[in-house]
Amino acid sequence: MARPRMFDEERALDAATRTFWEKGYEATSTQDLCDATGLGRSSIYNTFKSKRDLFQRALHHYTTTMNAAQLAVLEDPERTGADRVRALFALVLDGDAAHRPTGRSLGCLTVNTTVELAGRDAAAAELLERDTATRLASLRAAVEAGRRDGSITSSRDAGDLARFLNATVAGLRVSAQGGADRAALESVAAIALDVLTA
Repeated sequence: MARPRMFDEERALDAATRTFWEKGYEATSTQDLCDATGLGRSSIYNTFKSKRDLFQRALHHYTTTMNAAQLAVLEDPERTGADRVRALFALVLDGDAAHRPTGRSLGCLTVNTTVELAGRDAAAAELLERDTATRLASLRAAVEAGRRDGSITSSRDAGDLARFLNATVAGLRVSAQGGADRAALESVAAIALDVLTA
């Protein structure tokens, strides 16, 4: 008879996600995961099968959590389309400010993983592509809502604007990871918002 698990799997997944977010996939050792989760190697491998499997679950957990917060802002019918994008930028900047253990932001696990693995890990690339498609669809919908309510007047294609806004968010994350301060990041976000009415 199998022994019941004596730990909270969700908490262990949260801890592993944070570790991968801080260190990246390649630089995270099994010992790092043991230290972060408080689990022994056998518990990690019995529960998550492998470091790669745990990483896939951590990346899925991260994208699901982040998307829930971002989609809530981008799909808020009480806001204009432009205000939805403005609120998204504020959410990103607040999140980066909250995750600065050394004065530099942790950035974004999906952006970090895109740089580290997307070109050579098909499973990670597929998950990242699905995540990007979800965000692009919600950004495009926010742009289209802004066109209807008059808060977004740019004549550029809504899909192109969605890709631009998505790239701006990624750029904000990388800049924060590089040490850019809040004022510099807010300036970038303000310019991106200006594009919506140019």
